[in-house]
Amino acid sequence: MKELEIAIELRKEGKLRESNEILINLANDYPDSSIINYQCAWSFDVLSLEKEAVPYYEKAISIGLPEKDLQGAFLGLGSTYRTLGQYQKSKEVLEKGLAKFTENRAMKVFYAMTLYNLNEYAKAIEILLTNLAQTSSDENIKNYKDAIEFYSDKLNEIE
Repeated sequence: MKELEIAIELRKEGKLRESNEILINLANDYPDSSIINYQCAWSFDVLSLEKEAVPYYEKAISIGLPEKDLQGAFLGLGSTYRTLGQYQKSKEVLEKGLAKFTENRAMKVFYAMTLYNLNEYAKAIEILLTNLAQTSSDENIKNYKDAIEFYSDKLNEIE
């Protein structure tokens, strides 16, 4: 769809309001398009209009999206709920997303942020340390990878 392509290109060019206006119109014209709803949600997010993004994310997920877009929608909605201070909803969305996409490290990091907001500090730091150990190219981190992973869930243990 030409208008959708134009809206995405405008977003890439930093013309966020113009992109958003096109996407709102498309969402009104094609309310059952999961891709348009997802792109519309994203367009609100980049404008820091998180409240406006939520219904579009929810609709896109409920209609169904291709795998890559579905990952982005779960992450976007979970992150948006966290930004709005709706931490329990954020946790539920991100857990649902992680159940489907267990290897999505970005989603794990956003989940850790939500856990932090819910005062689940030990689990949050465990997720972050594990991801750091498993993905870092830093030589010092790589040298201590096994130790970092081993202690990631034992930070409160004393011998």
